[in-house]
Amino acid sequence: MAKMEVKTSLLDNMIGVGDMVLLEPLNEETFINNLKKRFDHNEIYTYIGSVVISVNPYRSLPIYSPEKVEDYRNRNFYELSPHIFALSDEAYRSLRDQDKDQCILITGESGAGKTEASKLVMSYVAAVCGKGAEVNQVKEQLLQSNPVLEAFGNAKTVRNDNSSRFGKYMDIEFDFKGDPLGGVISNYLLEKSRVVKQPRGERNFHVFYQLLSGASEELLNKLKLERDFSRYNYLSLDSAKVNGVDDASNFRTVRNAMQIVGFMDHEAESVLEVVAAVLKLGNIEFKPESRVNGLDESKIKDKNELKEICELTGIDQSVLERAFSFRTVEAKQEKVSTTLNVAQAYYARDALAKNLYSRLFSWLVNRINESIKAQTKVRKKVMGVLDIYGFEIFEDNSFEQFIINYCNEKLQQIFIELTLKEEQEEYIREDIEWTHIDYFNNAIICDLIENNTNGILAMLDEECLRPGTVTDETFLEKLNQICATHQHFESRMSKCSRFLNDTSLPHSCFRIQHYAGKVLYQVEGFVDKNNDLLYRDLSQAMWKAGHALIKSLFPEGNPAKINLKRPPTAGSQFKASVATLMKNLQTKNPNYIRCIKPNDKKAAHIFNEALVCHQIRYLGLLENVRVRRAGYAFRQAYEPCLERYKMLCKQTWPHWKGPARAGVEVLFNELEIPMEEYSFGRSKIFIRNPRTLFKLEDLRKQRLEDLATLIQKIYRGWKCRTHFLLMRKSQIVIAAWYRRYAQQKRYQQIKSSALVIQSYIRGWKARTILRELKHQKRCEEAATTIAAYWHGTQVRREYRKFFRANAGKKIYEFTIQRIVQKYFLEMKNKMPSLSPIDKNWPSRPYLFLDSTHKELKRIFHLWRCKKYRDQFTDQQKLIYEEKLEASELFKDKKALYPSSVGQPFQGAYLEINKNPKYKKLKDAIEEKIIIAEVVNKINRANGKSTSRIFLLTNNNLLLADQKSGQIKSEVPLVDVTKVSMSSQNDGFFAIHLREGSEAASKGDFLFSSDHLIEMATKLYRTTLSQTKQKLNIEISDEFLVQFRQDKVCVKFIQGNQKNGSVPTCKRKNNRLLEVAVP
Repeated sequence: MAKMEVKTSLLDNMIGVGDMVLLEPLNEETFINNLKKRFDHNEIYTYIGSVVISVNPYRSLPIYSPEKVEDYRNRNFYELSPHIFALSDEAYRSLRDQDKDQCILITGESGAGKTEASKLVMSYVAAVCGKGAEVNQVKEQLLQSNPVLEAFGNAKTVRNDNSSRFGKYMDIEFDFKGDPLGGVISNYLLEKSRVVKQPRGERNFHVFYQLLSGASEELLNKLKLERDFSRYNYLSLDSAKVNGVDDASNFRTVRNAMQIVGFMDHEAESVLEVVAAVLKLGNIEFKPESRVNGLDESKIKDKNELKEICELTGIDQSVLERAFSFRTVEAKQEKVSTTLNVAQAYYARDALAKNLYSRLFSWLVNRINESIKAQTKVRKKVMGVLDIYGFEIFEDNSFEQFIINYCNEKLQQIFIELTLKEEQEEYIREDIEWTHIDYFNNAIICDLIENNTNGILAMLDEECLRPGTVTDETFLEKLNQICATHQHFESRMSKCSRFLNDTSLPHSCFRIQHYAGKVLYQVEGFVDKNNDLLYRDLSQAMWKAGHALIKSLFPEGNPAKINLKRPPTAGSQFKASVATLMKNLQTKNPNYIRCIKPNDKKAAHIFNEALVCHQIRYLGLLENVRVRRAGYAFRQAYEPCLERYKMLCKQTWPHWKGPARAGVEVLFNELEIPMEEYSFGRSKIFIRNPRTLFKLEDLRKQRLEDLATLIQKIYRGWKCRTHFLLMRKSQIVIAAWYRRYAQQKRYQQIKSSALVIQSYIRGWKARTILRELKHQKRCEEAATTIAAYWHGTQVRREYRKFFRANAGKKIYEFTIQRIVQKYFLEMKNKMPSLSPIDKNWPSRPYLFLDSTHKELKRIFHLWRCKKYRDQFTDQQKLIYEEKLEASELFKDKKALYPSSVGQPFQGAYLEINKNPKYKKLKDAIEEKIIIAEVVNKINRANGKSTSRIFLLTNNNLLLADQKSGQIKSEVPLVDVTKVSMSSQNDGFFAIHLREGSEAASKGDFLFSSDHLIEMATKLYRTTLSQTKQKLNIEISDEFLVQFRQDKVCVKFIQGNQKNGSVPTCKRKNNRLLEVAVP
């Protein structure tokens, strides 16, 4: 939403009339229409002089932002549109700058927005006063006292979801700089009857619902409470939940506010325990029981609730139970104990609940006062904020409405007195003649109520104190006897005959003509509510409580301080409080906020004229306007008046150089305003009739339009002249730039043309010289050619016989050279790939190049093999060297070789280093292991095989047991002389040892392995590396091996095997060992 325009005067852009003093004509209808018009345009504030009328919008408006606070800060009251901030600022500046104590009286009926208005006043003052850690703490405590008091003192009613059910007056104390020091809160007439009973559609005090909704399960268990509202008789169920109200969140806010205000943790817990006790009191029920003497007495039905209350409060259960069943009356030295019937027991229970809650609320106010009171004893300035119930007229009006209306009569009385006093003081201060103002003085009504002899309150107290039977009817009879002739009192039983036929008056009622209208009061309950008795037994039971807070709330229960004097009645206490309040208000400068409720539906945008008319009457707003308008309706300081209207006179426009008053006199004389319509004060001009002011405003509006036209004319002339000068300057600049551009372009064209001409001339000259040179060159070439031909002819003639002898040889050599050159060029384009295994080669084109073609093929193959080898790593080279070695040893010799070509040589087939089984074998070998493989060792005696681990190192050949890893044989490589194997597709091979060596004691070794080619190759290369001698590899299907002392022939034969393709070995005799190969 766009920010609202800041006005410079109350009269600017005025919707309706911003100040009711200026309303013309003045009557109820125009008053209401003006309020409605402003309300429809979101203007909820209207002035009556310095009084602010506030209409509750029932919705949030963007008029309370920090920017708004700054707009109204240190501004004249009438300088901006009506606002509660304007009154707050006026009161605060008067307190700070003029050292005047202030009070802000906020009145209106329930739901009119009194509580919100008091919050806005306090928030504004907190925003504009000083800053600092201590000041901020005081401000925060003052502001946070509101949530605590609202929780315990406010309730949901049919008219307001957050209705204050008590009157509150807060004195905020400031130092000489205007910084808050602290505050003092006074409370008036808490509606404690709400604790035990609520009208339909209303709730009990907020704190009960907040506690049950927001407390943790642990806290509820500690307080012996349940979260269900229906468990408690004191809580109405039809309105337990309120739309838009989060009781759980509000409970956390209240706990936080109590902490900020200064409540200790144990104090907050004690308060909640008292609240829980009040809730549980409502669940105590009684049953009748007859005694022997025939009297009825009451007994508690279920003592479980009583037991839990006693546990919470620390009261002996028997003491509290007796207090609910008996009543002790003391008279001098005598005590009389009587039983209570069921109705009296319920009365005692409810009286205890009301008193307990009421005293807790008073304790809370006193405890808050202890925290927020000023700590210093320096002289203080005070601003009081009074938020109290407005005038109440219900269908059924009882004692509460009577004393509330009495309070409003007193406020109306002081309002009229202070308003007249303020008017009179301003007239005297401004040296204006004071004229008497006729108005209705409601002192006669106040006297009817509060007169110490014949007042209604005095008679009610007298009736309550007299011995004998006292009822509401006897009280009404007394009123009829004493007040019958009073002009503002009416009753059906009055001796005044004029009311005998008034059937609108019931027999049990009386009517009072208040300043706001007639109110009919039901006398039922007046005596009981005024007595407000709490049986002494209950007070003493509470004093005996182990709960420190509850004990402090009932000091009269102390047996050592028994006071037989009857406690003061509720009416006399309230009368004394009102008298103290009035005395306090009369010492301060008053500021008034009158709150109006636009409808009973609590809905936005609805303006009920009948309801507003009713409130206007009982607030006495028309009376207020008439008092303010009785003399001069409008007054304004000379400086702002001259500043506002100086354009209406040629002598004062645009500047007046003399005193402001002289300027205003010249202005009014020039306008020919009648002398009786205004008066000159010391610092202000006083205007009697609003029509005069509106005439000035109309003239000003017309003159402003003329001035606006003049300003527009001058501005348009200046704008056109400025535009012309700018266009002229721009035209000169554009022309200059264009001429420059045109000259540059013409120069470029001339330059380009010159270059073209130059190029053509140079071309013509060049072509001419070229023709001459070509002609000269052709001549020279022709001469040379002729000479060459001539010389050639001479030479040929000279050497013809020699040329014919050698011509054939030259032609042959040239032809051969061209053929070879063509051959190489074709070979370049037909070269095969660089793969060494690629067998492709271009065909030979000429037979005489056959040897050259083969040699070139060989050289190319060797070259690409070298290129291919250059790509190998050292490891790959080693592998290929071994493979090459194997090829030289076994290719075309051993049938097993082709199958081994594609298998890589791994060497270490057993992972000896990783297998813990061979750790002992690994530790025994210090050399690098080249081959680690499991082989089958052929038994020399029978030809059977046994698995052995075959290990080849750089210097030795070792055999070890496969299972245990134990070394069985170790043969140095120098002792190996030959390796024998067949040419068949088998894995048998024999290792021949040097005769006489230690390893050859048992003879040669005969093995069978799946990696014969690899093992034989590696054994060959290792032996060659270590001994520098080539190991003899014998490939034959028959060879001799040495078995101990015998030489045995190993013969390989072809045969069918029983076990498939596995070769078998069989010892035929001492000299022959046959190996059958498939």
